[in-house]
Amino acid sequence: MDEKLTIPLKPEKKPAKMRSNEDKKQLNQRLKRIEGQVRGIQKMIEEDRYCVDILVQVSAVNAALKKVGYNLLEDHTRGCVTNAVRHGDGDETIDELMKVIQQFTKS
Repeated sequence: MDEKLTIPLKPEKKPAKMRSNEDKKQLNQRLKRIEGQVRGIQKMIEEDRYCVDILVQVSAVNAALKKVGYNLLEDHTRGCVTNAVRHGDGDETIDELMKVIQQFTKS
């Protein structure tokens, strides 16, 4: 049977390297654009727009979220994972990273 890929949240953990204000600003801008796209999809549904047009927008939102996710995944790998390996805690962190990658790429 497949190992469950759900990874529990760890609010007590902090990144090895904090995001800069500019990084936070860029991520938040992307997420606000995605939020606007989702609102646009809601409006399209309310207006009974053509299904294919809505699906194209859904695909665009999925791609935008994936881009945000890959950005965060890269930051985590270059920051937290690298730091853990340097400090002798690499095995557990790499196992966690692999689960995150599996969960992220299954969608």
